[in-house]
Amino acid sequence: MTPTSFDPPPPILLMGPTASGKTALALALAERLPVEIVSVDSALVYRGMDIGSAKPDAAMRARVPHHLIDILDPAEPYSAARFAGDARRLIAEIRARGRVPLLVGGTMLYFRALTQGFSALPSADPEVRRRLEAEAAREGWPALHARLATLDPATAARLHPNDQQRVQRALEIIEVSGVTPSAFYAEPKRPDDGERWLKLALNPPQRSELHARIEQRFHAMMADGFLGEVRRLHARGDLHPELPSIRAVGYRQLWAHLDGECALDEAVRRGIAATRQFAKRQLTWLRSERELVWLDPARSDLIEAALAHFAAANKSVTA
Repeated sequence: MTPTSFDPPPPILLMGPTASGKTALALALAERLPVEIVSVDSALVYRGMDIGSAKPDAAMRARVPHHLIDILDPAEPYSAARFAGDARRLIAEIRARGRVPLLVGGTMLYFRALTQGFSALPSADPEVRRRLEAEAAREGWPALHARLATLDPATAARLHPNDQQRVQRALEIIEVSGVTPSAFYAEPKRPDDGERWLKLALNPPQRSELHARIEQRFHAMMADGFLGEVRRLHARGDLHPELPSIRAVGYRQLWAHLDGECALDEAVRRGIAATRQFAKRQLTWLRSERELVWLDPARSDLIEAALAHFAAANKSVTA
């Protein structure tokens, strides 16, 4: 694409690990720019999953138009490929209204699917692998193959139940990315369409600061009724822990408590630990992103810095 005076501003991609302050910055930018927010979050798509997903409340959504929130029941699947199609449609619609698309969230695979297509499978995650090996030691590889069959029947059908390496890798891909191997292989790479993106990433410079924010937010969610929210989902009877919605961080650990697997305080401890590990994986994804602008969420001029980057990106497009 050759830039012309008629080119629209680039969509803003606001990324970062969980609890890094993305929502607050997005709302601040909405006070200064004519944006509409597109959620890039694999949990926010589900109705009834509000507290544990830190879903923007009604007041926030009244202030600024939000998209891809509350579009599915937790029993329904949602994929990165579907997100990419939905997001591109919404970007075009938002631009047609003369506004700027602001895509906000922490599901890194969704960002990757949108901007690059499925260029590669996710890299190995040693922690996930160790846990899968421990589960196989207790339950046997055929049991893990049966789990794979519920999540990705096409992949399970081509693997022997005792093919340990490939069963483990398939389950690892699903857990790390939220996308099945069969979906990865079926989705072609999207050719470069010339779209330009402004990629902003929030990250506290000290890991201990991010860990503290995660713990504080998890306890705040518990005080707001997170357990009751999971209890209502649990009571439906048609949901189970292998669904992508229930595998979301925090939900999975509280679900295990309701299943009698652990005490509540242990579930909370596991939830905080899992959220910290999730943030670590998010940062690993972010470090592989090209043309990324890193921002410290604690800097006093955060909003002005983000606006300056937007102005510079817009100028480069219209020059």
